[in-house]
Amino acid sequence: MIGFKDVTRIYDNMTALRKVTFGIEKGEFVYITGPSGAGKSTLLKLIYLAEKPDEGTISIAGWDTDTLRESSIPYLRRNIGVVFQDFKLLANRTVYDNIALALRIRGFGEAEIKGRVQDALKLVGLRHKNDNFPAALSGGEQQRITIARAIVGEPTVLLADEPTGNLDVDNAAGIMKIFKEINARGTTILIATHNRELFRNTGLRVLWFDSGNLVADEEG
Repeated sequence: MIGFKDVTRIYDNMTALRKVTFGIEKGEFVYITGPSGAGKSTLLKLIYLAEKPDEGTISIAGWDTDTLRESSIPYLRRNIGVVFQDFKLLANRTVYDNIALALRIRGFGEAEIKGRVQDALKLVGLRHKNDNFPAALSGGEQQRITIARAIVGEPTVLLADEPTGNLDVDNAAGIMKIFKEINARGTTILIATHNRELFRNTGLRVLWFDSGNLVADEEG
């Protein structure tokens, strides 16, 4: 599903990732952890092709960065949902329209869009917030809407960058429950976090990074 082989990423003579190699199978739930500056966010950006590696090869859902054409990137991204820590919701759009926007861009009909949006909102427990604007939502609710937006296109891979970083303990637990439900449907999930409590005693796979190096690959 996802493979990194000797991947290096450099910014202005600073090495963010150094010769990183690992593989993730379809349906896995994997945590990526390490201190600030370890390379967690860079890793996610490389997977959803916001950036490209300076060295090495990345394969995602059968696509290979060595041979991938620029014109094919939008098609690959349809397989990847991204949950951002800072939400990135459009303030002048309702909850419904924030979630529906990506489907409209892809040319889906309104009937199918409505069904998909309602299904996504049901999964995150916010169908009753359909017509609200982001400013009327709590931080936990905004994060749930961000998850709904990420999964409405039915991606095969879901990435989340510090998805509980701005939330209290109860809201964080609710968000993690949603991720587990999504994973149970067969979606491959990668979560970048510095919070070890999220994966402690879960038995799930954890990739540990430090100063751009993959230093451990073990169970939480």
